Amino acid sequence: MEPGEEVSVDIEQGKTLIIKFLTVGDPHPDGRRLVFFELNGQPREVLVEDRSLGGPAKARPKAEPGNPLQVAAPMPGLVVSITAAPGEKVAAGQKLCVLEAMKMETTLYAEKAGKIAELLVQRERKWKPAIC
Repeated sequence: MEPGEEVSVDIEQGKTLIIKFLTVGDPHPDGRRLVFFELNGQPREVLVEDRSLGGPAKARPKAEPGNPLQVAAPMPGLVVSITAAPGEKVAAGQKLCVLEAMKMETTLYAEKAGKIAELLVQRERKWKPAIC
């Protein structure tokens, strides 16, 4: 689509979306761009992968749903502490790491005994304001 161009999309009987393309932002280092548009007159933006920039964007690994050998975070957040290391044996119920989101902390525990094969997270450094 060209900037200013509109299309209508029928999503079901009697429901039509009017989409007006506005512009595309500059590329991000990870190979994505912001796309700005209007949806039924309301401004919207979405971050999309730009395949024309070359290779695919590097995606962060995620736990496979239903894989009992992997532990996934129950929510997005900052990793504030890690208490397990690769190669370490852990007992069922042992603390693995602590996440923080919206000033609330959540602890991830081992669901069963096992051995840590790989850690795909690292502790985030918290930003501290300078004192003036």
